[in-house]
Amino acid sequence: MKIKKGQYLIIPAMGFIFVGVMACSPATDQVSARSAAKGIPAGWSSGGLGMAGVDYDWIARFKDPQLMALVAEAMKRNPDLKATAERVRRAEAVARLSGAEKKPQLNAQVNSLQQKQRFPGFPIKLGSNNAETYGASLDVNWEPDLWGRLRASQAAAAAESMAFAEDYRSARASLAGQLAKAWFALGEAAEQVILAEAAVGVRVKTVASVQERFAAALEGGLASQLRLAETDLASSRASLALWESERARALRQVELLIGRFPEGNIPQPHGLPGAPSVPPAGLPSELLKRRPDIVAAERRYEAAGLRRGAARAARYPSFSLTGRSGTSTSAFEDVLDRGFGIWSLAGSVAQPLFAGGRLKEEERIAGHDEVIALQELQGTILRAFAEVEQALVAEEFYARREAAVLESATSARKAAEASILDFADGAVDALTLLAAQDRQVQTAFQLVSLRRMRLENRINLHLALGGDFQTQVLP
Repeated sequence: MKIKKGQYLIIPAMGFIFVGVMACSPATDQVSARSAAKGIPAGWSSGGLGMAGVDYDWIARFKDPQLMALVAEAMKRNPDLKATAERVRRAEAVARLSGAEKKPQLNAQVNSLQQKQRFPGFPIKLGSNNAETYGASLDVNWEPDLWGRLRASQAAAAAESMAFAEDYRSARASLAGQLAKAWFALGEAAEQVILAEAAVGVRVKTVASVQERFAAALEGGLASQLRLAETDLASSRASLALWESERARALRQVELLIGRFPEGNIPQPHGLPGAPSVPPAGLPSELLKRRPDIVAAERRYEAAGLRRGAARAARYPSFSLTGRSGTSTSAFEDVLDRGFGIWSLAGSVAQPLFAGGRLKEEERIAGHDEVIALQELQGTILRAFAEVEQALVAEEFYARREAAVLESATSARKAAEASILDFADGAVDALTLLAAQDRQVQTAFQLVSLRRMRLENRINLHLALGGDFQTQVLP
C-alpha cells in the first residue's frame, strides 16, 4: 500500500479476534395461538355454526342511519380512540428505531484548534508561538449481529407494534359497541317515557272513576281503593320522572362517546329498531384469527420470546468495526485537500466476564415474561370462547323470553281494557281494575327492556365473534 506525502496511517493496537461462531437467530420454542389453545371444541355447544368471517357491516345490520352517522363521527372525534391510534404510531416508530441499530452509523465532524506557547527566559525573553489546526472527519461504526441479538430486538419491537395495531382495532369495535348500546338505551328511554305518560293518563282517569263511585257511595270500602288508585298514580308519575332522567343520562353518554360536550342537541331516536338476524358463529377455530385481542396477545407472546432470545445473546461476545477518514492541517483552505488525509480502521470484540449475575438474571426475567405472556394468551382465548358461548346462550334465552312477554303483554292489555268496561258497568271492583292496569303497565315496560337487552346481546355477539368495520384508516 502506497502512502502519499502528507498522509498518515494509524494502526490500532488491538487486532481482530476471530472466533468460530454460528450466526443464528435466538429463536424460541414458542407456540401459535392455535397450538396454545389445546382442546378447542369442534363446534359451539349452543349451536350457531355456519359460514362466518369478520362481519364488516354489523352496525349497518340495525338499519339505523342515524346510529351509523354517530359511529362514523365517534371514529374521528373520540379522544380515547385517538390516544390509542397514537400509541400505534409510537410503537411503529419504536420498531423503526430498533431496526436502525443493525445499520452502520455515520457521523461527520469539523473542528478547529488554536494553541499558544510562551518561552520565557532570563535575562532574555525568548517569545511565543501560535499554532492553528483545522480538521474534518467522517466516522463509521457498525456492530455485526452475529448472534442475532439486534435482529431479535427488532423483531420483538415489530411484533409489539402489530399488537398495538390490534389493540386499536379492538378499541374501535369496543367504541362502536358502547355507542350502539348507549343509543339503544336512549331509544328504550324514549319508548318508556311514552308508555309512562300513557300510564299516568290512565291512572288519572282511574282515580277520577273511583272518586265518582266513592262520592256516590255505591260500594263499601271505596276509601281504601281510592287511596290505592292515588298511590298507583303517584308511582306512575315517579316512573315517568325516572325514565325522563334515564333519557337525559343516555343522551349525555352518547355525546361523551362521540367526543362532544354535553349540549343535548343530538337528534334523538323515537324508539328501538328491530333485531337483525343472528350472525353465523362459524367454527370455533376461526375465532383465533378474527378476534383482535387474541391476535394482540399472540404478538405480545411472540415479542416476549424474542426478547428472551435477545437477553440470551447478550451474554455472548459482541463485535464492532470502527472506521475514520478525515484531514488535519494548519491551513483552513487545505481541509478538503486529499493530500492531507488521515484514516483508520479498527475492530474489537468484547466478552462479558463478570457483571454480578445481571445478564443471567435479565435472561431469567425475560423467560418469566414469556411464560406470563403465554398464560395471558391462553386466558384471552378462554375468555373469547366464553364470551361467544354466553352470547349465543343469551340470544336463545332472550328470543324465548321476548316471545313469552309479548304474549303476556297482549293478554294484559286486553284484560285491562275489559276491566275498564266491567268497572264502568259495576261488574268488578276497583282492586280488580287497578291490578289489571298494573299488569298492563309492567308487561309493557318489561317488553321494551327485553328488546333493548336483546339488541345489546346482539352487539356482544358481534364483538365476541371479532366484528370490525370497513374503515381501517387511523384517524
